[in-house]
Amino acid sequence: MIYFDNVTKHYSDHEALSDVTFGIQSGEFVSIVGHSGAGKTTLLRLLLAEDAPTSGAVLFETNNVHHIKASRIPEYRRRIGTIFQDFRLLPNKTAYENVAFAMEAAGRTDEEIRSDVPQVLELVDLAPKALHFPHELSGGEKQRVAIARAIISQPDVLIADEPTGNLDPLNTYDIIQILKKINDMGTTVILTTHNKGVIDALKRRVITMENGKLIRDDREGKYIL
Repeated sequence: MIYFDNVTKHYSDHEALSDVTFGIQSGEFVSIVGHSGAGKTTLLRLLLAEDAPTSGAVLFETNNVHHIKASRIPEYRRRIGTIFQDFRLLPNKTAYENVAFAMEAAGRTDEEIRSDVPQVLELVDLAPKALHFPHELSGGEKQRVAIARAIISQPDVLIADEPTGNLDPLNTYDIIQILKKINDMGTTVILTTHNKGVIDALKRRVITMENGKLIRDDREGKYIL
């Protein structure tokens, strides 16, 4: 489904990626680990077509991501949901409205919004807090809203970029369980994390990056750095 083919990325002051090759199959749950500066963020930026490789190719299904016309990029990115460590919620909108806003931006109808938003909030165990604003929610609850917003349009892939970095162990566990549930429903999940406990508990595939190079690809979770 996703394939990085001998991808190298140079910036003016350093080489962010060096000859990286790997594939991710549809329905996989893959964690990408590595210290700061290892190349994790660059991989995600290339997949999202926010940047282009210096050499090599990034493929999504049969399409070279960086040959997609600029006018088609928004359509492409709707196939990839993204959540971040800092939640990025709209502070003046409720949980329900944050999720609904993503549907509105995608051109969905009011009827679809009324039908789908409660269902996805139920999926992330946040239905009772639908009318709460972000400042009224805990960190774990904010991340659940962010997950609901990311999956409301039923993306093929969910990127979770350090989603538990600001959370305590209990909320971390809850968020990982939700990501596993989403994966079990058929969505490909790509997780970046520094949390060794998360990797060890998942027991899923782990790609380890170091200084822009892929140094390990374990089929069952191991965080060895």
